[in-house]
Order: sequence, then C-alpha cells, then structure tokens
Amino acid sequence: MPMRLDGRTALVTGATSNIGRAIAEAFAAEGAHVAVSGRSAERGKEVVDGIHARGGRADFVRADLDGSAAASQALAQGAARILGGRIDILVNNAGIYPANTTATTDEKTFDQVYAVNVKAPFFLTAAVAPAMVEAGGGAIINLGSWIARLGIPSALYSSTKGAVETLTRSWAAEFGPQGVRVNAISPGVVQTSAPGDVHPGEIMMKGTPAGQMGTPDAIANAAVYLAGDESSFVHGIVLDVDGGRTGVAVIAR
Repeated sequence: MPMRLDGRTALVTGATSNIGRAIAEAFAAEGAHVAVSGRSAERGKEVVDGIHARGGRADFVRADLDGSAAASQALAQGAARILGGRIDILVNNAGIYPANTTATTDEKTFDQVYAVNVKAPFFLTAAVAPAMVEAGGGAIINLGSWIARLGIPSALYSSTKGAVETLTRSWAAEFGPQGVRVNAISPGVVQTSAPGDVHPGEIMMKGTPAGQMGTPDAIANAAVYLAGDESSFVHGIVLDVDGGRTGVAVIAR
C-alpha cells in the first residue's frame, strides 16, 4: 500500500513532545522527510532516533520561536536546507499555555503568549508560503483549540487560538488560489495519562459523545489527512477533533 506522504517534506514546530511529536511521527510513518523543530536538542534527538528506528526520515532543527520575524525566518531557512531545499507541509503547532487569570496576567506574560502563539506562526507562514507557491503548492496546518469557541476561564490563551483560527481562513483566501491549502485542527482535551492516574481533563469530557480524553495520535491522524491528497478540495476549515466537546451535548440517563 503506498504511503500517503511519500516523497514530501514537512516542518513541524513544537515537535519534541505531545501533539507535535505524534504529528512528526505520523508524517514520517507515511513517507515524509520531517524536520522536527523544538527548543530541546535532547528531546529532539529522542524523537528523531525513534523515527529512524522505525525506518523513517527525520532531522532535528533547533528553534526558539519567540515571535520575532528573524527567529521564524531562521527556522524556515534551516528546515529547507535539511529537507533538500523545499518545505511541502508546514505544521504550526508550537505554543505556550499560561496559567494566569485575567487579573493576574501582567503585560510581559501577555506579550510573550501572543508572541509565541500568534506572531511566530504568522512570520513562519510568511517565510514558508511564498516558497510553496513558487514550488507549485503545499499544505499548511495550524493548531487551534476547542476553547477558542467554547468559553472557559482562560482568556489569554483562548484569544490567541481564536486569532490562529482567523488567520487560517484569511491565509486560505490568500494562498489557496496560488496552490497552497491552509487548514486548522482544533484539538479537544488531549493528554496521555499514566496508567492508573485520573487526569483532571477526564472531568471536562463528561457529557460528550467520546466520554473520555483524546490522545495525540488522534490529532496526528487528522493532520495526515489535511496534509495529504485526500483533502485536496479542503480549504480554510477548522477540523474539530475533540470527542464532540464543542458541538454535541449528551443527555445523561
């Protein structure tokens, strides 16, 4: 059976743990050469070594996406070099989640969260998308969040993910006619729990069709779909992969 991303190259930000790692591993399993990006060289090596052990292709590119255009441009250039000169797929996954309430958020924290969660993917897309257009096409996948549309007391983070989802639609309008598809995934409560542990997120999934938290692999499977040819007619969507959390209420019986 042919691999769905065979011969393609991909850059995944925040790929050294959790959802980003699962996406990088899934892309490699489907034949892509993956640039695994993150801040920790040690964790990056672990991901790359694991992909190599399973017969995949991957290289680590260190990046501290602080929101500056220079940092995003440096990552785009470094990833393109190790991927043979082109990036076919970009996954804007890296992000930070502050624990602060509105009243306890200072200006430095506000600026940092917007820098990492909004400015960094904005300038990375600005650096990568034109080269995709020149090469004849590509796919960009952004990571939103279910709390961008279902309010919980996390105003700062939620607002950044709302911005990412709006950027997704705007970029689809801007780059889609030039051959670059732009879509987003909105993960639900996703966490890998240790055996025997009860994660607080389990409570948040009560009253949903799934009835339990999701795993990073569920998000990775959606990313493979949006990166591949099966979604060639899909532009500007936010794909909810959240166990029905935002769209469905299950009546308790």
